[in-house]
Amino acid sequence: MQVHVEVLNFYARQMRLLDALDVEGYAGTFTEDGVTDHAHRGERVEGRAALIAGAKLALPRYAGAAVRHWNDHYLIEEVDENTLAVSYCSLVTRTDADGNVTFEPTFAIEDVLVRLDGELYTRSRTIHRDRPAAAA
Repeated sequence: MQVHVEVLNFYARQMRLLDALDVEGYAGTFTEDGVTDHAHRGERVEGRAALIAGAKLALPRYAGAAVRHWNDHYLIEEVDENTLAVSYCSLVTRTDADGNVTFEPTFAIEDVLVRLDGELYTRSRTIHRDRPAAAA
């Protein structure tokens, strides 16, 4: 149970940085060589510097909105004492100044978290946009 709480606290801190559009703070939750793979669009970002540069390009899209990442359905597997495989579902909302809410597509996320000097960091994140299941 202790690992589950540790992971939830990590994501709460990480997502609050992202929702606040604190690109540098968010990137700091990744290892220096961390990878983000947007599998749904064939885009792979390697390293904190590239993550910061890419995220800054996306900032205008979120100007004037309150952004929230709603993550849930966490599956946490301990690979070893310092490595965790975590998968979860994600929904992003944007609320404008009038209180109107828009939704981004939903995603399934697969992360590898590593513990360095007692702190968790994201080593890799693979993002899959949800698609309808094929008809049976």
